[in-house]
Amino acid sequence: MQVSFACTDHGLKAPRNGEHSKQNATSPNTTSHARARFRTVALIARSLGSFTHRYHHNLKESTAKLTGMKYRNLGKSGLRVSCLGLGTWVTFGGQISDEVAEQLMTIAYESGVNLFDTAEVYSGGKRSSLVITTKLYWGGKMQLEYVDVVFANRTDSNTPMEEIVRAMTHVINQGMSMYWGTSRWSAMEIMEAYSVARQFNLIPPVCEQAEYHFFQREKVETQLPELYHKIGVGVVSWSPLACGIITGKYENGIPESSRAAMKPYQWLREKITSEEGRKQQSKLKELTHIGEKLGCTLPQLAIAWCLRNEGVSSVLLGASNPTQLTENLGAIQVIPKITAGIASEMDHILGNRPHSKRDYHH
Repeated sequence: MQVSFACTDHGLKAPRNGEHSKQNATSPNTTSHARARFRTVALIARSLGSFTHRYHHNLKESTAKLTGMKYRNLGKSGLRVSCLGLGTWVTFGGQISDEVAEQLMTIAYESGVNLFDTAEVYSGGKRSSLVITTKLYWGGKMQLEYVDVVFANRTDSNTPMEEIVRAMTHVINQGMSMYWGTSRWSAMEIMEAYSVARQFNLIPPVCEQAEYHFFQREKVETQLPELYHKIGVGVVSWSPLACGIITGKYENGIPESSRAAMKPYQWLREKITSEEGRKQQSKLKELTHIGEKLGCTLPQLAIAWCLRNEGVSSVLLGASNPTQLTENLGAIQVIPKITAGIASEMDHILGNRPHSKRDYHH
């Protein structure tokens, strides 16, 4: 199970003195890596309280004009999220320090981002204009009155769909959440959940979290659009740079400091060095030339390309340093530059556009 929570436009205050140690003392006994990640996210949640207190103007009004950040409804629900979010599940608490993590959160927030995807989080204080998603399979304590979105992460084959939908509906009816969504569900499973909800007068899901990038297109482009138009299910996509493959840093091998060089990511290393991986690098070289023509980097082109899909409510970014994040956020400016002609040129290079009845891009 994964839980997401979204906060509305109220002030967020920092926790009282002594509250930090109290919360840490009550955190569950988990693996060392999970604890490290938990501490990092907790720190970030507190840091948000320290800097948002200085700014009393509305987030969307103040930052959208400066950064060009766009806000979209989550599917066809009334929840508004920034079209770019910050994903922290890989780098925070593992690859980067607390200080860098805090810098990233600050840059994202001050750039108009209001969607943060974490592994575990708790926040002391009142709710603000933040949408924070978190996966709770390690356990964790979120000190909030309620959450806005609860995500069911992967379906449980041992549990009837009616029970899952009833459980999500119960959470909402008890005032613990406003919406629920799915993560890594198939289109068929989502449709089944919707049908069950309608049959038994329960509440259907509003969005799906799905992987989407140059080399992973089928589900988001041919299956989910139909659900968006029929039942209003939106998409929060993740891994727009395919675990770093699309950055171009693996063009000449695997750098020692890269994620693919780490022991837990042997699968990524094998993927990059495979024949298919080499073909992908060749395609990325050609796409880099298109980026140069548009005056943007390859990562910016890739992220902007994801945002052209009408059913994508938000794209989650991953970053390990401030420069990288700032570059990725610049993708907002590239969206209008990807004309139909440019998109067609990109499709020709990729050679993997899924067959569909209609064009679901703008």
